[in-house]
Amino acid sequence: MTAPRAQLTLAEVERIAREAHAGQRDKAGRPYTEHLAAVAEGVRARGGSDEQIAAAWLHDAVEDDALSARWLAGAALPQQVKDMVLAVTKRDGEDLPTYTRRILATPGALLIKESDLAHNADPARLAALDPATRTRLAEKYAQVRSLLGLTAPKSPTEQRD
Repeated sequence: MTAPRAQLTLAEVERIAREAHAGQRDKAGRPYTEHLAAVAEGVRARGGSDEQIAAAWLHDAVEDDALSARWLAGAALPQQVKDMVLAVTKRDGEDLPTYTRRILATPGALLIKESDLAHNADPARLAALDPATRTRLAEKYAQVRSLLGLTAPKSPTEQRD
């Protein structure tokens, strides 16, 4: 009989995510790992659990083919982490209502998607994109926020008040 494998630590999950996405760039040409770190930090800042922070580090791994669904299934991670990662993984041809219903139905996943949207829709990040891409993505993020029942993020001016 084999002993159960020890669960991966947050530091190990971060290392795996950074290695899996090494060399990838976001739409603005920045290292993709900056996005992962921002989403994980956003989850942490919003009071997320260690499981949610781990899922934040891995939230795009399967969708971007950085890690396979098979790897995730066999990883020494709590099932809750695996469920959250798969919940926020958009599937080919999937419509937004189906996608957002899955997020809402999966405990813990909404916080990860909220942090992801917050970073994706950051005005400074969007400003680096061409106008057509910026508009298309801003509209998409607003639609997803609406389907998830999230309020629009405050503008920098509103945040100072």
